[in-house]
Amino acid sequence: MATLLRTRGWDLSEPMVFGIGGGLFFIHIPFLKVGGLPLTAYRDAPRIILKNLAKRLGVPMRYERFRNTADGVRRLDELLDAGIPVGLQGNIYWLSYFPADMRFQYNGHNFVCYGRRDDHYLLSDPVFETVVTCSADDLARARFARGGPFPPKGLIYYPDALPRLPDLEQPVRMAVRDTCRRMLDVPIPLLGVRGIRYLARRVGKWPSRIGEKHARANLANIIRMQEEIGTGGAGFRFLYAAFLQEAAGILGKDSLQDLSGQLTAIGDRWREFAVLGAQVCRGRENIEPAYGKLAEIMNDCAAREQHLFTALRSMV
Repeated sequence: MATLLRTRGWDLSEPMVFGIGGGLFFIHIPFLKVGGLPLTAYRDAPRIILKNLAKRLGVPMRYERFRNTADGVRRLDELLDAGIPVGLQGNIYWLSYFPADMRFQYNGHNFVCYGRRDDHYLLSDPVFETVVTCSADDLARARFARGGPFPPKGLIYYPDALPRLPDLEQPVRMAVRDTCRRMLDVPIPLLGVRGIRYLARRVGKWPSRIGEKHARANLANIIRMQEEIGTGGAGFRFLYAAFLQEAAGILGKDSLQDLSGQLTAIGDRWREFAVLGAQVCRGRENIEPAYGKLAEIMNDCAAREQHLFTALRSMV
């Protein structure tokens, strides 16, 4: 989204876009399966982030979906030929530039398409450090994948002509307060800090309740969503920490710099969880004690995030 805005003349950093969009979150829904495994996410849905950003900054967004593949391909080509980069949604399994071990059935992946050359499209994907290309056939399959949650239906989105960039103080305050509310106050035990604690309780019981094989599969999925898909859990904590650094200058509150450092440390703690979890999945750790340790780390992350967002709310 930061890239799409930059092409229209708004120079906002990725952390600022993420922060104003209210992206930081946590959710674990055991009964909603993605690829046959429970959904765990460390940020809000991309569409919600985009809507929050558009509302708070007055960004006129266009969203287009299509009933058939031909119309979707034709419209994408029209926009690219007019020099308009766009956001796309697609299924990772059909994106052939992904390594084989990272391709699985997931419809909710978002990336930027900025051009085409012969029968290939030029993409900027947040998973990769450099730009990539994708064949026309594979991109069409990814954009119009059927089955599973979040069907993309050829989604194209992009900002229309932008007004003058508004003052960021009020949007930043509004976004921070909303993120604190959602992390701390949502009564449903699957969301926010409560969601982290809920998942920690489940993780600690997995070996005895569902067996070692299924426990490892569930754990591997949590780690994949945290570390490999997009910037993931710890990465989003680091991204929001960078947002707080920028927000400190915008709001004139140096105390936010300290909270930024605390959130970076929380991101490090999430990374410790991922490292230990990967060792468990590879059979390098004693199963029962390791799952207890994993639950302990998650509870520590929950406690730290509760303290941080309580302090953050009091500052803004």
